[in-house]
Amino acid sequence: MTTDISTRREDGVVVVTPVGEMDAVTSPALADVLEGVLHELPVGVVVDLAKVAFCDSRCIGVLVAAYRHARDQGLGLVVAEPQQQVNRLFVIAGIDQVIPILPSTGAAVESLRDQGGPKD
Repeated sequence: MTTDISTRREDGVVVVTPVGEMDAVTSPALADVLEGVLHELPVGVVVDLAKVAFCDSRCIGVLVAAYRHARDQGLGLVVAEPQQQVNRLFVIAGIDQVIPILPSTGAAVESLRDQGGPKD
């Protein structure tokens, strides 16, 4: 099973957008993409979960590992627009206490852009 994961840059922030279900089979692909993106040392990373219908413990592990990696590099990583079922899982698992979760990708990009990089 392949997973569609796109990336784009917005004001130095990389937006990573997986599509579909993030489980034990597909989460390693997300881990690979996030690892590659973090090596580019962007201003920050937004994981846009608007198109992710399901996320299991493996997906949560990938997000927490990426968050810690980003933090260790002095970068921000936030999650944006999780669907209700995914957001509920994050709250139950306490992920919302670790990784910032924002209601929109635009707000997430803005929050990272405002806290990182040189100001014009």
